[in-house]
Amino acid sequence: MKLLVTGGAGFIGSAFIQYVLQTQAQVHIVNVDKLTYAANHAWLCELEHEPRHQLERVDVSDAPALERVFARHQPDVVLHLAAESHVDRSIEGPAAFVQTNLVGTHVLLETVRHYWMQLPLARKAAFRLHHVSTDEVYGDLMDAGTPEPVREGAAYAPSSPYSASKAGADHLVLAWHRTYGLPVVLSHACNNYGPRQYPEKLIPVMIQQALQGLKLPVYGAGTQVRDWLHVDDHACALWAILQRGQIGRSYHVSAGHRLENIALVRQLCALLDELHPQGRPLGLGGRPESYASLIRHTPDRPGHDRYYALDASRLMAELAWVAQHSFEQGLRDTVKWYLANP
Repeated sequence: MKLLVTGGAGFIGSAFIQYVLQTQAQVHIVNVDKLTYAANHAWLCELEHEPRHQLERVDVSDAPALERVFARHQPDVVLHLAAESHVDRSIEGPAAFVQTNLVGTHVLLETVRHYWMQLPLARKAAFRLHHVSTDEVYGDLMDAGTPEPVREGAAYAPSSPYSASKAGADHLVLAWHRTYGLPVVLSHACNNYGPRQYPEKLIPVMIQQALQGLKLPVYGAGTQVRDWLHVDDHACALWAILQRGQIGRSYHVSAGHRLENIALVRQLCALLDELHPQGRPLGLGGRPESYASLIRHTPDRPGHDRYYALDASRLMAELAWVAQHSFEQGLRDTVKWYLANP
């Protein structure tokens, strides 16, 4: 199989490619990535001599370049991960999110559609495009009163420029399926965590700030609830959906690990107290204190959703997927990785 992955140098993309290379000996991967600030360059260097991985430095919104990639590599399936993904950045500069997440998805869809149409019948029948999305398209579940995990098909209510751009991309993908018959499958995942995540997301930010003795900024009271998924469990789910998911269907990926942001930050501080006690901040009299003494509550960001949660029962029932990482062990392993890779 020739698998084309957009955004394969990012956090989730690199974990997915590593999973496939380790478990699927007959799969060759074309990694299409424009290598933004969040690309995992160290991991790419490790793959320089991997014959089953080829990197194409291409922006998904560059139609001529993307067409050349498809013509050159002739992929059998496509996994679309390329996206701008950080909410705070989308609030400060939404244009990049519209360009990559909306325009880029449109360009990819048109490229894939024209490529798919000219495939021989057998390859055309086996082809599919898997579009990866986020739980944030559903908005704040507290708006409905008592929050319950969202099932597939729920109404969209995006709050940020990021989530709005991803919601729009979802609608484009489904429209290309309904209008043109393009074989697509979608997935929505909750917050990913694990080793090698770019330090702008909550967990690596808090770890790095704490290790430098800097304040740990928590938006508002920190009572926002997030649903956490280990990136390796997500990679396994993506492969299952790409292989066996029903065309035209959406699947939610969640391990059911939900907790408030403030509780997560305190859990990280407790792990650092245990695993790196020599770096604890000094209090009055020069005595070491818990890293939790660095926590500072800051004004909440605009439109901050209070509660996310996904119901993954369809994925578990139809594709027999089960998360393998407990949150406690996964978080501990993540902290250890950042301590070993400062």
